[in-house]
Amino acid sequence: MPSISGVKNMSARDIYHDCVKNALIKDGWTITHDPLILKWGLKDLYIDLGAEQLLAAEKTGQKIAVEIKSFVSPSEVEDLKNAVGQFILYHDILTRTEPDRVLYTAIREAVFVDVFKEPIGEVLLENQRIRLIVFDPQTEVIVKWIP
Repeated sequence: MPSISGVKNMSARDIYHDCVKNALIKDGWTITHDPLILKWGLKDLYIDLGAEQLLAAEKTGQKIAVEIKSFVSPSEVEDLKNAVGQFILYHDILTRTEPDRVLYTAIREAVFVDVFKEPIGEVLLENQRIRLIVFDPQTEVIVKWIP
């Protein structure tokens, strides 16, 4: 992944990458990109996963991009600011490059309770600043979708 200076380096996958990937597959999604690369100007951005699900009744494809966030730093507020900032950046580029793909941030159920059930997270959800996939890392299942 390019750094801000444009020098390429490899970033480690999120610690919950495979867990979220497995949860999406269990939920009927086909992983189409791992990672999904966004090209914008001279910079490349890497979203953790791209996935598609076919809706049999309508016979139309639904496409998503999923950025996985661990929230394991000492500050949940810093993690939240980073997640929202990244979501905004990726969302704005996706609307121009792949307008049919919907962006989500995947978080553990414990993070949802600790951060998004508190006023600081609730205001973000009420104002639709971020879309979430909440997953259980032990069972590798999606608990809820928050559009």
